[in-house]
Amino acid sequence: MSSCSLVVFGATGDLVRRLLLPALYNLAATGLLPARFALVGVARERLSGDAFRRSLTDALRRHLSGPLDRRVTSRLLGSVHYVGGDVDQPRTYGQLASTLMSIEDHRPASADRLFYLALPPMTFAAAATHLAAFGLTTEREDGGWRRVIVEKPFGVSLDSARTLNADLEAVLGTHQIYRIDHYLGKASVQNIQTLRFGNGIFEPVWNRDHVDHVEITVAETVTVERRGRFYDATGALRDMVPNHLFQLLAAVAMEAPTRFDAASVHAAKTALLDAVRPAGPGDPRDDVVRGQYRAGVVGNADVAAYRDAPYVDAASTTETYVALRLRVETPRWAGVPFYLRTGKALGTTRAEVAITFKRSPSMMFSDEQAERLKANVLVLEVAPDEGVGLRLNAKSANPLLTVDGVDMRFGFRDYFDAVRAVGYEKLIHDCMAGDATLFQSASMVEAGWRAVAPFLVDAAADANGASLSYYPAGSDGPPEADALIARDGRRWRPIAASAAPPKTS
Repeated sequence: MSSCSLVVFGATGDLVRRLLLPALYNLAATGLLPARFALVGVARERLSGDAFRRSLTDALRRHLSGPLDRRVTSRLLGSVHYVGGDVDQPRTYGQLASTLMSIEDHRPASADRLFYLALPPMTFAAAATHLAAFGLTTEREDGGWRRVIVEKPFGVSLDSARTLNADLEAVLGTHQIYRIDHYLGKASVQNIQTLRFGNGIFEPVWNRDHVDHVEITVAETVTVERRGRFYDATGALRDMVPNHLFQLLAAVAMEAPTRFDAASVHAAKTALLDAVRPAGPGDPRDDVVRGQYRAGVVGNADVAAYRDAPYVDAASTTETYVALRLRVETPRWAGVPFYLRTGKALGTTRAEVAITFKRSPSMMFSDEQAERLKANVLVLEVAPDEGVGLRLNAKSANPLLTVDGVDMRFGFRDYFDAVRAVGYEKLIHDCMAGDATLFQSASMVEAGWRAVAPFLVDAAADANGASLSYYPAGSDGPPEADALIARDGRRWRPIAASAAPPKTS
């Protein structure tokens, strides 16, 4: 791959400035961009190429973790172009075609093109249709490739996901569509599969005979900020569960793929998601808690209530927190409850998977000693720290037989050279290389929405927010979420806990 034109729709948006642009910089810094690389921004703002380039430089200064290298910046921004126009207007694509022709020296048939749709989900199909109508995604046997990345969420329901998949596949080949979830670009998420399948000590105990329950947490201190228009129509359940949380669930619970390639991995994950059900046999509403944050304090900053955020309905019943109680109907996991939770404006930013094992028989210990035995907990840390923690029981150093829990921990930064990354680097590089393993297939997306469907709340039927709980910003979430897991005689790990498992059972 010696050349590539990357066309980014929504190029002036927050996602591009905060995540995609720093990822491209990091790829340029490590020499992983093609020798001839062009970045073409498309957005509705009317900007000159120089003004767009200045805005990108400013974004790098604001969002890059570390100092700017002038040579890398020049390498990345040296071939930047800009097309101003609405995504639903055909003339925008005519201007884009002319720009690409000039970049590719009037040899478009042999050029590689990657189109990144950093757009609202409802515009994906229209953008893809216009790209195809202008021949911008047409591939020839003797020519370069054409690929399209679409951002999450992929629809807002099973029906809308099916419609989106059908619309995209009507104008693009299946091999051209890359559904991106940046969680799959995180080294700590990829490490879950390496930990499971690359270490012989885990596979024998990674099942219902040894695992008591599994917790998956993605907690954020950030509020809705100025994303109210999008978020108020979406909510935490649709925004996070079919994507980030189910990617963690699939990595932990899927069967080993026959090979580590896109088709095998996608099949294994789809089969797992197809087996996800509400935990109880009755009303699915008994297995979900929806919460919304009220005013509070996060860190040292006062936070206004969600309903007071810009562009949010003052009577909104949209959830900013959700907790689910699930089961996975496979022979490996039958009877093991899975607890998932995610929320905004919580007290700590933390993403992790905690696997609690069944307690060992304690006949050799006195009643007092047995009370001190803790369940073994394996914690797979995703963010902000990356690593693995393990809680064990051990005898203390005193002469008496005193048992207590001890923590062991492996941290990525302690063993591997630090790599500056935001999670998009590997995904962008893999897409340019034609490797779809860490992207979502249509079947995975639809399986995820099937699993979520029982928990979706009809906004019209819940106009008074009867199904909604509340929590102060800066807390661990609503108390109803504690009650959800307490019904099974268990409790959540504190979100603000240290990376190692807690010292209380």
